[in-house]
Amino acid sequence: MNMTDSKTTYHSPLGLMTLASNGQHLTGLWLANQAHFAETLADDAVTNDTLQVFIDTKNWLASYFSGHQPTISALPLAPAGSSFRQAVWQILCEIPYGELITYGEIAKKLAITMEKASMSSQAVGGAVGHNPISIIIPCHRVIGANGSLTGYAGGMDAKVSLLRLEGVDMTTVFIP
Repeated sequence: MNMTDSKTTYHSPLGLMTLASNGQHLTGLWLANQAHFAETLADDAVTNDTLQVFIDTKNWLASYFSGHQPTISALPLAPAGSSFRQAVWQILCEIPYGELITYGEIAKKLAITMEKASMSSQAVGGAVGHNPISIIIPCHRVIGANGSLTGYAGGMDAKVSLLRLEGVDMTTVFIP
């Protein structure tokens, strides 16, 4: 079986997105002009709009943007990253739809998981910022300890749009 990296695009309410796959799993989803855009996408990736994982992901996104709550586990995800980043991304996948978590709360969960006394919120922030599968791995649900929406690789407008779509009470947060 040919496992060439493939890519396709999806027209979302937030603009054009690029999706990447290893042939079996979704390995990337980036908003246009996103920080770290296509960081894990092979230079020789071929456009393939017919891969089943892309069809499933586009259906997932259509459902999500229609206000539904599709489950993350419905898609075969394989984000590339260190074991530390993988652990952070796993915690992101556990954040319920429409809910928020702080970098510090993720750091505390991670410290427990890794059996450490503590974990750096800044290190967590770096892993969150390099999440290669935006929206589906919901890094937009992470905020600063003071309620600040802080940075979002896809841009602050996209983060606010996603949180509003999910029904988050925006009076509890602010844009720095």
